[in-house]
Amino acid sequence: MKAENSRSGRAANVRLAADIGGTFTDIAVFDDKTGRLTFGKALSTPQRLVDGISHGVAKAGSDYASANLFLHGSTVAINTMLERTGAKTALVTTDGFRDVYEIGRINRPDAYNLYFQKHKPLIERALCFEVRERVRADGEVVIPLDEAGLAALGDRFEALGIEAVAIMFINCYANSAHEARAKEILGKRLPGVFITASHELSQEYREFERTSTVAANAFIGPKVRRYIGEIDAHIRSADFKGSFLIVQSTGGLYESEQAQSQCVRMLESGPAAGVIGTQALCHTLGIDNAIAFDMGGTTAKAGVIYKGEALTTGAALIGGYDKALPVQIAMMDIFEVGTGGGSIARVEDGALLVGPQSAGAQPGPACYGLGGTEPTVTDANLMLGRLGADRFLGGEMKLDTAAAEKALAKIGKPLDMSATEAADGILRIAATAMSYAVKGVTTERGLDAGDFALVAYGGAGPLHAVAVAREIGIRRVIIPGAPGVFSAFGMLFSDLRYDYVRTHLMQLADAPFDDIEAVFKELEQQGRDAIASTSVKPHKIVVKRALDMRYVGQEHPVTVELPMSVFQKQDRQAIKQHFDDDHLQRYGTSAPAERAEIVSLRVTVSGMMKKPPQEKIKKGGGAPPKQAFTGRRKASFDGKFRDVPTWRRAELFAGNKIAGPALIEEHASTTVLMPGDRMTVDAYGNLVIAVAGAK
Repeated sequence: MKAENSRSGRAANVRLAADIGGTFTDIAVFDDKTGRLTFGKALSTPQRLVDGISHGVAKAGSDYASANLFLHGSTVAINTMLERTGAKTALVTTDGFRDVYEIGRINRPDAYNLYFQKHKPLIERALCFEVRERVRADGEVVIPLDEAGLAALGDRFEALGIEAVAIMFINCYANSAHEARAKEILGKRLPGVFITASHELSQEYREFERTSTVAANAFIGPKVRRYIGEIDAHIRSADFKGSFLIVQSTGGLYESEQAQSQCVRMLESGPAAGVIGTQALCHTLGIDNAIAFDMGGTTAKAGVIYKGEALTTGAALIGGYDKALPVQIAMMDIFEVGTGGGSIARVEDGALLVGPQSAGAQPGPACYGLGGTEPTVTDANLMLGRLGADRFLGGEMKLDTAAAEKALAKIGKPLDMSATEAADGILRIAATAMSYAVKGVTTERGLDAGDFALVAYGGAGPLHAVAVAREIGIRRVIIPGAPGVFSAFGMLFSDLRYDYVRTHLMQLADAPFDDIEAVFKELEQQGRDAIASTSVKPHKIVVKRALDMRYVGQEHPVTVELPMSVFQKQDRQAIKQHFDDDHLQRYGTSAPAERAEIVSLRVTVSGMMKKPPQEKIKKGGGAPPKQAFTGRRKASFDGKFRDVPTWRRAELFAGNKIAGPALIEEHASTTVLMPGDRMTVDAYGNLVIAVAGAK
């Protein structure tokens, strides 16, 4: 990855990518014509997020008028859901099914916890309403839609001040006519209200998951629509005349107009972009298996590249397993923990805890000098010398060591620790917490984390990558170029993408391939039509197929990605073999002699876009050049301070080697090499670390 800091100038083929995090807003600008890549990083501006984008664009030496594509990923959707700051929402469902959302699945992960509380719906029961209608599972209409009753509900919603309406009729995945008509009636009656129907988001069975998905879309809809609209208005007023695309939770792109109605598809947009960037890096380096580890200011996230492909899932639990609300849409398989650079440390009942509360961008960690007084992970890194007070963000932002020490004393005193000991404890706890995210996408999926390389990015990722790797037995860590803005960089590798799924239950042994092919062709055409309707013209279309399968008698299926050839040959045996292998991988067991059945058909249609080149850097010898050495400073490892060499990453050449302990600094991040680690700069400028002491 080659970056420059000069103004790129006006061009007709410039892509501008913006990733808004809880603490920083990251910008990447790529010029297709010149191949020039520039970056910008600015503090996020919670009161008016578009200001943070504009500051970052200016720092990247660009402007909106220069771009023909504006790509954007944001945490606004997921934060609105997690923080419960969405709209006043009503649910309209089939007569007799009002309590589906309230009852849920009755998950009880901790059977002996007397204080366990199940999920709390986004829509209270008093705002769940029933309408007479009924469609059978085969799509046959049993009871026509009560349009008069629906119109009466519209009047009631207006009186209640409802801001959003979620429509979910039972078995609408088999026949969506009633939902479509209900949306039409309520749309005319309530023109200013956000109205969404479940069949537009999911055409799978499982009424609770579909209800939860459409409820989430309605709940976050008005806020997300307003947010995207404000950004669109701002960039258009700044003379942007190109296409505004949003990163989906799959890492694919879709039009901002679609994002304003299908908001739930962007829940994990920022993290997904980082995984896409990791996948591109793996393809360049010839790596099959890697963990994408992203640690920013608020959270740490992990995704997986397995056999060269980013792993996705057809559903996810938002908010943790015990109290989670399911969302039944395609998304990157990402596990997240509330530990980031801004995570606040505290003492409760004599124990030191870190996160999930974060100091965010305002006021930020105590050492930022912006009014924060609580001790954070960033303060701990500064106290232990792993961050240079005069080198943060390339020296743009001076850090206050005295303020960090004062904040850390708050937790040190009750624990009878010095500020330095408290800082060391904070980092140890943070590393353990972040290892859970990595285990969540590997060990819990039947994968051995030790077989994977850890690709670490985000402003805080390189600071903690080696500690996390040691915690779970990973032997190789890779720090890509410009890790502090890597998620924004990853957006430049995203393609237009549309995912479709349809429940079609049948046993594999006698599945009618003609019917299967007809459904696949219909879904594929929907994707092609969706891409054709965008303002972007991809250079080719790629289609992938998958089946949700299970053994006869099972409840939950496994998604099995399949090559086109098995459908062309109608090869039932090959399909069964793929399913058995995937079941064995996921659960450690399979049953080749048992019958299998198909539950749902999945299609992914991607419009492939031109990617930035991965450029090689200048070669050097084993020893780094003199100009890369920037001195020494006191830093603590394993409770001991020692003089540690510091290096300027921008001055390193391919082939250079550095042994730990050492600190390698760049504009928006610092890579920590612990004692015994050995780092080599590869041909593309990535820092490849052989980890010592992995468990």
